Amino acid sequence: QVQLVESGGGLVQAGGSLRLSCAASGLTFSSSTMAWFRQAPGKEREFVGGIRWSGSAYYADSVNGRFTSSRDNAKNTVFLQMNSLKPEDTAIYYCAAPCPPGVVAPRACDYWGQGTQVTVSS
Repeated sequence: QVQLVESGGGLVQAGGSLRLSCAASGLTFSSSTMAWFRQAPGKEREFVGGIRWSGSAYYADSVNGRFTSSRDNAKNTVFLQMNSLKPEDTAIYYCAAPCPPGVVAPRACDYWGQGTQVTVSS
């Protein structure tokens, strides 16, 4: 059974940073592309960033240059470092896997975590 558990969300002021983690089990983590999505109230779920098994990452334009994804294959964990946070980054952040590399559609990913709330105050 695949499980994805996110952590690290919270309340931060604009310009601040947070680091999200996603611990995975039940899948071949080292060969899986992992992805981050977010959903704000009243909005559709949107792609944030993804990281291939090799460690190469890709991002949505809205976060490129501010967010960085990394992974620790020994710990089956993927991270999302979020810097220069803006109020518009406020959302529930979800980890998903496995996802087709480079694909940004939520429906393309098989499993999802429960999400972690990120709130950025102005």
